[in-house]
Amino acid sequence: MASVLYVSKPVAPPWNDSSKNLVRDLALGLTRYAPAVMTRRGEDHTLGDAVGADPVYPASAGGFAPGMKDNARVMGRLMLGSAPDLLHFFFAPNPKSSAAGRLATRLRRIPSVHTICSAPREEQEAARVLFADKNVVLSAHTEARMLAAGVSRERLVRIPPAIAPLTPPTAAEVLRARGQFALPADAPLFCYPGDLEFGRGAVTVLDAFAALPGRDALLVMACRAKTAGAKEAEQSLRAHAQERGVSERVVWVGETNAIHDLLGAVDVVLLPTDTLYAKMDYPLVILEAMSLGKPVVVGTGTPAEELCEGDAAIATEVTEGAVLDVMARLLDDAAARARHGAAGRARVLDAYTRAPMAAAYEALYDELCA
Repeated sequence: MASVLYVSKPVAPPWNDSSKNLVRDLALGLTRYAPAVMTRRGEDHTLGDAVGADPVYPASAGGFAPGMKDNARVMGRLMLGSAPDLLHFFFAPNPKSSAAGRLATRLRRIPSVHTICSAPREEQEAARVLFADKNVVLSAHTEARMLAAGVSRERLVRIPPAIAPLTPPTAAEVLRARGQFALPADAPLFCYPGDLEFGRGAVTVLDAFAALPGRDALLVMACRAKTAGAKEAEQSLRAHAQERGVSERVVWVGETNAIHDLLGAVDVVLLPTDTLYAKMDYPLVILEAMSLGKPVVVGTGTPAEELCEGDAAIATEVTEGAVLDVMARLLDDAAARARHGAAGRARVLDAYTRAPMAAAYEALYDELCA
């Protein structure tokens, strides 16, 4: 059985990062290749015996962006460690990481795949930072960007991401989860699980919520602090909520290890942002919410708009008025919430699970390892 080494952030709990979750789900879905994932020393990745552990990172490694020393350890492993049959990289294209990947694959003559976990900044020259034999994009949106940037069609493959679908909660489980987060049992709940720093999503949702008729709904902000600027962005948004007179109805959860419980407890999940920079093209939190049977709202013009096929998600322009219209409609129409939620869950079960994703990658591995 041919071996594949996945080059990524440390793949181990907590499962709070889209790119390492993607590595996990792909490794667990393979049937004809032997995967190994990069982990921290002395730590079990919890994925079972079928997935090998390559303890490249020190026990202290963590965060959303590995540091310089951690990257040097990865490079040493690629250049000096035992050679797998194939190298599979997972990161957003950037000059430094791409140069390291290019050097390692060329010097050791190992076939390579690079999954573009999140699209590069618009101004970055994609054709110059892609190095692998095959580059995997997650959406038609990013595929079109890569082609327009001069990447050859022969080097591109589109394979959507996948999740392990979640089970929609019972009424009792919803009540228990609401209690866990000190949320009222019967109030309508919206949840924004997006970034605070990139794009207009967070402030637009806050403004639309402030203009929403009625005063019984709550907005839950479940946003991770990925960078040092996240705290400042949150403080600014808290002040904005105060100015709009809704601070008492906005609940700031921040990062939580019980995000699935929270998603299952709310009525509508909102991610209407104008950019998904630093997020996966199809944000995994949105796929997870869809699998829970929750209606989700995304921004037009982003890769996530592709999830709207068959009413599986709702796309809206990222303006206060447009987001307000969608929120008000869903708040007032339980049947619409149920219809979109059911369509979203069916879509995830049909198209975004481990088995079809893994089969597509194994076909790509077959081509490179032949």
